[in-house]
Amino acid sequence: MSTDTAAAHQDLRHGTELAEVGTLTIAGQRDLAERVRAYPALFDAEPFDAALIGGVAYATACNAVGAGPADVRVANRTALWIFALDWQVDTLAVTVEQVDEIVASCLAVVDGTAPVPGSPLASFLADIRDGIATSPAYQAHRRLWREELRCTLTAMAREWSWKSARAAGDESGLPDSASYLDNADNTGLAWVNLSHWLWTGDQECLDHLDELRAVGRQVQRVLRLVNDLGTYDRDLAWGKGDLNVLMLGVDRAEVIRLVGELVDGCVRLLTPLRTSCPRPASYLARQLGFVTRFYGSGVDFWGGM
Repeated sequence: MSTDTAAAHQDLRHGTELAEVGTLTIAGQRDLAERVRAYPALFDAEPFDAALIGGVAYATACNAVGAGPADVRVANRTALWIFALDWQVDTLAVTVEQVDEIVASCLAVVDGTAPVPGSPLASFLADIRDGIATSPAYQAHRRLWREELRCTLTAMAREWSWKSARAAGDESGLPDSASYLDNADNTGLAWVNLSHWLWTGDQECLDHLDELRAVGRQVQRVLRLVNDLGTYDRDLAWGKGDLNVLMLGVDRAEVIRLVGELVDGCVRLLTPLRTSCPRPASYLARQLGFVTRFYGSGVDFWGGM
């Protein structure tokens, strides 16, 4: 095969993949737009613009090339729900009692109770729960699903307490950079990934769930750091007192070095999984690449304030 012919075939494959991504993105964006219309009070703030909704659908589509629209529905919905949760805790909650109420109401929903009346966040979570509950894999791993969400909620509450103390002028309890990174569950990525895997019910994935979750936790640490690099100026400009690893005595060069180490570690962990469970391993590898490149570009999911 000539060089020109090989290049043409490569372009054809690339074009086909882009078409798959586009199809998944459009289907996902339409589904998420319906969720936004179903819970208008949850998504009425300016940052929840069309770009954020489309960005969520696009990110999932890039990770899940080869999947169908129904396959990525839960990944999209849980990712959008995480944005709503982050807004409720990080921006709207002003007292620790409000944060505790959010955590309690969400955990009650995953335990099977009806959502708190007047709480669209809990209602949307119940909608997700009821959908994913139709999957046999969810029924086998529902306690793990709850525990993963508890980790996310706890991490968000912990960061709220750090931020709140700092806003009050008390920096004595601020974390060091290692403790801050250990709190990367506040990204919610590990819970979103688990939700996706339980929904699709891929047996090769379920057989290696522990190994995949271990890689996923490293990917979310990369997300935490790369997001901080990309949003440092925004965090300062918004004036909400958001924490950022660059505010904790670590310079940009050190964070970049740490990101490189984490990425290399992810690649090492993924290498054997490419043989034992190639589809979910590819999903995580694509997710790692997307996280690194997207947040490193300076583009932000959130709209204006």
